[in-house]
Amino acid sequence: MLGSLQAQTPANTTSAKLPTLEEAVASRSDLWGEAALRQPDGPSYEFFEKLLPPPRYVNADFKYYPIVLSAPNNKVKARLISNGSGINLRAGSRSWHDTGTPVTFRVGPDEFLFGGLRDRLSEPTLAEGFLPIVEIRYRHASPWQSEGLVPVDQKKVYPVPEIYRLESFAGTDPALADNGVVFTKFSLAQGSNGIVTVQVGAPGPLKFADGNVTDEQGQVLACFDTRWKWERQRAQARLTPNTSATLAVPTKPIPVSARFEFTAATYGQEREACARAWRQILAQGMNVETPEPRVNNAWRQLLIQNFELINGDRVHYSAGNQYDQLYEAEGSDAALAMLMWGYERDMRRLMVPLFDFTRKGLEFHQAGFKLLNLSRYYWQTRDAAAVKELQPRWEKEARRLDENRTGPNGLFPKERYCGDIATPVYTINANAKGWRALRDLSAVLAEVGEQDEAQHYAQVASEFRKTVLTAIGESVRRETTPPFVPVALYGNEPPHDPICNVRIGSYWNIIIGYTIASGIFPAGSEEETWIPRYQEQHGGLCMGMLRAGGGAFNFWTGEHRINPLYGTRYVLDTLRRDDPEGALVSFYGMLAQGFTRNTFVCAEGCSLAPVDDGGRFFYCPPNSAANGHFLSMLRSLLVQDWDLDDDGRPETLRLLFATPRRWLNDGQTIQVEHAPTAFGEVSARVQSRLSQGEVSAEVELPRRQTPRQTLLRLRVPEGWQVKSAQVGSQTLEIDARGTTDISGLKGKFTVRFQVEKHQ
Repeated sequence: MLGSLQAQTPANTTSAKLPTLEEAVASRSDLWGEAALRQPDGPSYEFFEKLLPPPRYVNADFKYYPIVLSAPNNKVKARLISNGSGINLRAGSRSWHDTGTPVTFRVGPDEFLFGGLRDRLSEPTLAEGFLPIVEIRYRHASPWQSEGLVPVDQKKVYPVPEIYRLESFAGTDPALADNGVVFTKFSLAQGSNGIVTVQVGAPGPLKFADGNVTDEQGQVLACFDTRWKWERQRAQARLTPNTSATLAVPTKPIPVSARFEFTAATYGQEREACARAWRQILAQGMNVETPEPRVNNAWRQLLIQNFELINGDRVHYSAGNQYDQLYEAEGSDAALAMLMWGYERDMRRLMVPLFDFTRKGLEFHQAGFKLLNLSRYYWQTRDAAAVKELQPRWEKEARRLDENRTGPNGLFPKERYCGDIATPVYTINANAKGWRALRDLSAVLAEVGEQDEAQHYAQVASEFRKTVLTAIGESVRRETTPPFVPVALYGNEPPHDPICNVRIGSYWNIIIGYTIASGIFPAGSEEETWIPRYQEQHGGLCMGMLRAGGGAFNFWTGEHRINPLYGTRYVLDTLRRDDPEGALVSFYGMLAQGFTRNTFVCAEGCSLAPVDDGGRFFYCPPNSAANGHFLSMLRSLLVQDWDLDDDGRPETLRLLFATPRRWLNDGQTIQVEHAPTAFGEVSARVQSRLSQGEVSAEVELPRRQTPRQTLLRLRVPEGWQVKSAQVGSQTLEIDARGTTDISGLKGKFTVRFQVEKHQ
């Protein structure tokens, strides 16, 4: 039962009463998203934050979501339970994979489970807001005079309860990374008399010598500094305000022959090395600084998470659970997001396993992704050598799409409706995406000098588009407004209304975005908005995120759910059609209600109904594609490179087209450095001096290629208007939305905008 949970009205919102959760999920429109649009300066994190408690719980014995800890790209990954109860704890559920030796943390003389009571537990935080060095605090008072020496004239006292502080991270030293060593430090944030107990949950008797806990085979399962004592097959340390106790837990046991030496000093050295390693990785890509620290922390941590989830050269969907594997669509989304942030060498190596991946019954679906990945990679890098090196792989997929349009009406043979639904259909997604893949491949081949093949695939794509549009026209259901576009072409798929009323409708909602992104409908046509408008008007969205569920498919997460990661194409299309406010609903809805607080962990699916006032269920976190979804959104709020003339070649660059208006409040700065685009790197630094009637934008345009059209926009706060713009002595035209055409400018320059406040 949802009950009538009343959404808490956020500060600085309009005074209208917000819909309850029950009202929000019953509505065919996105009531909370619409309310966000009515707020001053539009959607915000603060508006969405108080509507629901955050994702927190998982279907595992440890209940609280795990935080994956790993060196970059490593195959051995540990999990820290987010309430601080332990490392590599057993899940007890078929959805989760157990790894390493479970190590449990207890506090106080009564050895109470760390994090056992939520009301005494803090939210986990990350060092500097984004580094994978996790701190968790837990309040647990030590009994006063517990040793029994109680004076007969005892006076009532109010001792300060102990607050235990745990800090954990994975070592990045190559000598340790392959064993997935997690370093942990305990200290007191408050109080004076703390006790920490560590249980190493290996079968059989354990031995403790020289600070090492070993199993019967002599393998090292844990290492402790000199503050720990061993008793009752447990390690225990006393803490005072000025002391700490450290340990190291290898996820893969360390052979005694490795001679790993651990001391209190080791912890600090490894912590510094960990922070340095991750900063170096972040420095390789685009840098973004916005006026919102939470946004800045999010993009950094999400990139770090995805490097933690990469397994060698395979970008896995998750880690430590049933999704700890490669998937074509979701893996491509995660990899492409990293490409958009400048990790081009990583995209190059990640593409190979994505090309080699196959799953029976989805071959045409997969082929489209593989070719589109290559096309996007080429336009950003102009790496003709990679196109040549990968030719055996892309040629195989191109021929698959070219030579197998053998179904009735010229479509591909039937495939699975989607990965989870085996029902065979003539799927719109595979066919629309297949057309786009062939068309875009032809443009790439023309650029690298393969003119004959380019011409062949261009001709095939031109004919195939007509075939697909005919099939859509003959399959669309017009009894709804807007018309319903089915996944199953010529399959008599009825309109799903409301969309999530049954399971198949939920799957339609989360996969139909592949057709949106294909661009199969001509730009500016009525048809191009049929799918997104249907989602918006028939129950497909909540807080800008795609909904899923259905009364007959409630699983353990509840009947009403969101699947944020599959909204990438909906949001990017919203931005292509230049609807920034609509995109910002999705952006802030995801940031506030798709992620955990502070740690930015997401999952494939998340319940809307809370378990309690502390959180909601979500399924098998973390999730690399969900991380990629947010990264793609943020990048596209700031920098967009588009093929708007529909020829397969990007020609338009749009800068700062969808930034939140509050980001240009007086005194604020937006900075984008080394943003990769299809034309080369672009940088911009915008400083708002509204009180002086000016906003300045320092811009450095791409040098490799000049876009046919380059546009710059200033989205100033409500009540303000951009009146004019100048570069040196040159006056630029400004439209009503604060947009100016800077196509005639080159290199580095400063645009000075004059702004006025409405009277």
